[in-house]
Amino acid sequence: MKQSLKDELINAIDFPKDALLNLPKITLIGKNHLTVENHRGIVEYLPERVRINSTVGIIRVIGENMVINSIMTEVITITGEIKSVEIVV
Repeated sequence: MKQSLKDELINAIDFPKDALLNLPKITLIGKNHLTVENHRGIVEYLPERVRINSTVGIIRVIGENMVINSIMTEVITITGEIKSVEIVV
């Protein structure tokens, strides 16, 4: 199967795909700290559910007592009891 020119270029320069393709990078530390990089804004915020827009769909975070600690242009940090993280296409 032939790779696209874009894929070949990414592989050739050995650069992280999330940075080049603007893919979300989701980091969960334990069950209490979540960071989402390369987001496209918050769709919904409740203490038990947060929905975040991204280039691959909606990132849905389910938990309890969740708080958005910081929102920057490219990074969102959430704390609380995080029970699940899903990408809804």
